[in-house]
Amino acid sequence: MTSLVFRRPLLLASLALSGCLSLSACDSGSSATSDAAATPATIAGVTIAQDSALHAALPEAIKKAGKVRVATDIPYPPFEMYVSEGSKEMAGLDYDLGQALGAKLGVTFEFQAQKFDGIVPAIQAGKYDAAISAITDNKEREQVVDFVDYSASGTGIMVAKGNPQKVATLDDLCDRSVAVQTGTNQQKLLEKHQDACRALGKGQIHLQTFPKDSDAQLALRSGKVVADVLTKPAAGWTAKTADDGATFEVVDDPAALGGYNASPNGIAISKNLPQLTDTVQRALQQLIDDGSLAKIYGKYGVASIAVKQATKNSAVD
Repeated sequence: MTSLVFRRPLLLASLALSGCLSLSACDSGSSATSDAAATPATIAGVTIAQDSALHAALPEAIKKAGKVRVATDIPYPPFEMYVSEGSKEMAGLDYDLGQALGAKLGVTFEFQAQKFDGIVPAIQAGKYDAAISAITDNKEREQVVDFVDYSASGTGIMVAKGNPQKVATLDDLCDRSVAVQTGTNQQKLLEKHQDACRALGKGQIHLQTFPKDSDAQLALRSGKVVADVLTKPAAGWTAKTADDGATFEVVDDPAALGGYNASPNGIAISKNLPQLTDTVQRALQQLIDDGSLAKIYGKYGVASIAVKQATKNSAVD
């Protein structure tokens, strides 16, 4: 498994030249929706009501359709998943975030499964208005879609429940046995950190590599290693769900709460819908300010990757 923020490949496609770049704008058959306040929604134990000013600021085509068509690549826990094996009912951090934004804006965020490498081209072609799918915001993608950034995630450290070895940072892994999946960005990070161990006068990290992270987890369970190094969201979800949270926990380094080498993940929105981008950004900020976003993230054990400010196109590369 590669890093969550790097698993998603770069997508650059030519801008669609179709005369109808947003199906919301071209769907003359959609029935008009009422401007009356929508029914509040309860997500992660939080009740979210429509903001009438934000609803009024939506593009007319979105208000008329009553929905935002959202692409997502599923499954990819904890961001997107199905509620159970064989079910087509969606769940996950991204899905819940979409429902919260929809409740705030007074429209439905209608999720549809889409292969990841086809998401941005499909937005450009007008098949979708937006995508919420753990997409890394970078300068290359910003050329063809706009982003409202909602999380920042990187590499995390998972330890045994109670953290018996008192691991607090990467430096605490020096001269200790550590599990990691082979060929991942996490392995590269640990290999690079060997120089820091030497500079600190400590021994090298004793890397134990495994073909699957589930094998690395077994090594941690058995006490063969002091930590399993994997993506921060995957670590948080695993710690929350494995044995109902009784086996693992995640280290939160104050200097890297979202994880080491964290990158922003963003809601991708068609450049033909700048009003939608603006209203989503404002809605997200409200969810941050009233604590709703933190509770949604906490439901999936990844509260540390939540942003404190809803930004637009904030890639730094």
